[in-house]
Formats: sequence, C-alpha cells, structure tokens
Amino acid sequence: EGKLLESGGASVQAGGSLTLSCRVSEDRAGRYCLAWFRQRAGFKREAVASHERFEDRDGTVSYRESVKGRFTITRDDADNTVYLQMTMLKPEDTAMYYCAADRYDCGLLPEERYVYWGQGTQVTVPS
Repeated sequence: EGKLLESGGASVQAGGSLTLSCRVSEDRAGRYCLAWFRQRAGFKREAVASHERFEDRDGTVSYRESVKGRFTITRDDADNTVYLQMTMLKPEDTAMYYCAADRYDCGLLPEERYVYWGQGTQVTVPS
C-alpha cells in the first residue's frame, strides 16, 4: 500500500557527513516500522538501522554495530519522512542505501521481513 522514495545519496569524502531522506506516500508513515538497509557490490543487503513506530509501539531504535555512534535514524511522522544522518563516513559505508517499511516486523532483520521498499540511493565514500 505505502510507497517509499529515498533521496540524498552522494559522493562524500571520508570523515564527512550526509543525510538521507525517505518519503512515505499513499499511506501514513506512522503506521509502519521504518528502516534503512544498504547493499555493497557483491554483498547481501544488510539492515543498518530501524525505528519502530510510535503508534501502539514504543519507537525503539536499533543500529548495526558498525554504524553505532556515527549514524542516527529519526522519523518525522507528521511529514511522512524518515532520515538517516550519517557522520564520520568511511569507505566501507559505500553502498546503495534503501528505505524499507513494514506493518508488523521491526529491527535489524533480513530483508525478507520487510514488505515495502524504495528504489535506493547511492552513497559513495572514496578511499
């Protein structure tokens, strides 16, 4: 039902910062768990961060270990948008970043657990 569209991808120098945005349309963002995944060439898609909904849930946030202290996921349900603020970027952060949403599951789960997906936005951090 819901549709997702990411934006904000760019090439950023190591140590730099970048914020990605994901807009939810055709439904209210507040009804969903929202998450960010990334996929490096030759690797499986991996969950980066997730943010549980506040409606009937507690808004729990999770991060994979490799981005803790550097990335922050936030959501603005009034604007139907979820953000991924990235700082201290490293070459290994280079990947296609995807926004995902689900009505039921939430957390750093395999991609199969999320139903709704954006098309991705590229983040490149040159070595």
